[in-house]
Amino acid sequence: MEQQGHVEWENAEFYPGWKGVKARLTPKKLLQQWGKGLSEAQQKEAQYLFLEFGYNVFLSDQLPYNRSIPDTRHARCLQKTYPAQLPSLSVILIFMNEALSIIQRAITSIINRTPPQLLKEIILVDDFSSHGELKARLNKTIKLYNQNYPALLKLIRHTERKGLAQARNTGLGAATADVVAILDAHIEVNVGWAEPILSRIQEDHTVVVSPVFDKIDFNTFKLEKYELATVGFDWKLWCQYDPVPQAWIDAGDVTAPVKSPSIMGILAANRIFLTKIGALDGGMLVYGGENVELSLRVWQCGGKIEILPCSRVAHLERYHKPYAMDLRIPLRRNALRVAESWMDEHKYMVYLAWNMPIKNSGIDYGDISSRKALREKLKCKTFDWYLKTIYPLLKPIPNIVCYGRIKNSLDESVCLDRGPVPGNSPKVKPCSEFSAQSMYYLFSGEFYVGELISKEDIHEQYCLTDSGHGEDPTLELCSQAAQRGQHIYWDFRQGKSIKNKDTARCLEIRKDPSGSYRLVLESCTQQTWKIQHIVRNWGH
Repeated sequence: MEQQGHVEWENAEFYPGWKGVKARLTPKKLLQQWGKGLSEAQQKEAQYLFLEFGYNVFLSDQLPYNRSIPDTRHARCLQKTYPAQLPSLSVILIFMNEALSIIQRAITSIINRTPPQLLKEIILVDDFSSHGELKARLNKTIKLYNQNYPALLKLIRHTERKGLAQARNTGLGAATADVVAILDAHIEVNVGWAEPILSRIQEDHTVVVSPVFDKIDFNTFKLEKYELATVGFDWKLWCQYDPVPQAWIDAGDVTAPVKSPSIMGILAANRIFLTKIGALDGGMLVYGGENVELSLRVWQCGGKIEILPCSRVAHLERYHKPYAMDLRIPLRRNALRVAESWMDEHKYMVYLAWNMPIKNSGIDYGDISSRKALREKLKCKTFDWYLKTIYPLLKPIPNIVCYGRIKNSLDESVCLDRGPVPGNSPKVKPCSEFSAQSMYYLFSGEFYVGELISKEDIHEQYCLTDSGHGEDPTLELCSQAAQRGQHIYWDFRQGKSIKNKDTARCLEIRKDPSGSYRLVLESCTQQTWKIQHIVRNWGH
């Protein structure tokens, strides 16, 4: 759930599956920064490998496995000392169709930058890769490592694709050290990464920790330092970075652990504690949501989550994922599973964010009886406690009465759309499932348009607005529009008009001479609107 940039493509023709995409479909910037002097054959190979893996494998294969990367820790981290006796460490590397050079660089960085007396084992879990070099060549590579570091590396192969959560559980089940660090295989650990983790978990075995991530550019492989942040999520359960708490800043210790509502996919924990609270949810499919599920469970069931400023891990952010072309399907399914397992009366917010009906969604999120039994066994706290105590930044919106795509009676093949971002002009476009066409009508009369945002301290929702002059509706930040006296309150009932409460003008659609529709504000005619999902009756 990385917040990734996008590359511009020349002549790109997208269709499901990357295999078979011609090498001429080249990212414009792929070769510009590093590929001077390559032959035409090398350029084609580089392009093919990029399309296959989602990062610049051709360049990775040229780089040394033991390359140095900048030490991105704060200077005060270098002054810290740690106990002479620390717990032992099992490092688990999860992969599926990763380039072999990437895996080797991860292994080499772990061996070189972890005190050997602490590193008990490196466990590689292959989630049913299909690439040929991950078969015999990988086996041979591990044998070579183990000649120099006897019995250090172990390889476990799934005989069918099980997804990230199950792969992590496989590694956890095979681990024998006191502490497990569960990492992606496309990482490079930085100097001094392990000691803060082991020291903190030795102090408190109920804390699940995360290093601070830096970014390895998928094209150039240069390291970009990321500033310290906590990990949060929105109501779709997409992870995102949040500011560090003011209380941590006020304490004045830049090396101190930072309390975090959630973690990304990389974590370290006491092995016995992590197993006791249920490991990763094996009912998660493919990719996504398992980190939020674990985070809620840790906090609600007696643990803590912290980011450790002095532990840094560089993470390669792919251009595209190997698991599936459209990750929205497993992400949505897994998000509903988390909601039903842990979010109690607030679970409706996840359905709203994904634009799914709260009842009879048609999504099979699997059997959650084991999750509910675990809640009982561990005497876990409620999600309401979590929101109020751990993550008050995440705000439920209890007064939404209906939501989804909204259609006009004049032509039900088109829907109201957020329009270009940035920009404040809503449009009429052919109906789609993208969040740009999500609408949320509140009991108080506002129409939120576009992605549901419920973190008032960071972002704010855009409201459908009648400025009072001209015939074009606009989208304005709700609080700013209200302060400026713009008109954001509307009368609407299912199958009726959308009428501004202040101006008495109706939102309607009009066909241009070109044949396309546009939104207008005008005296009400007979046009009516219907929205997808009703939460409750709200007769005004």
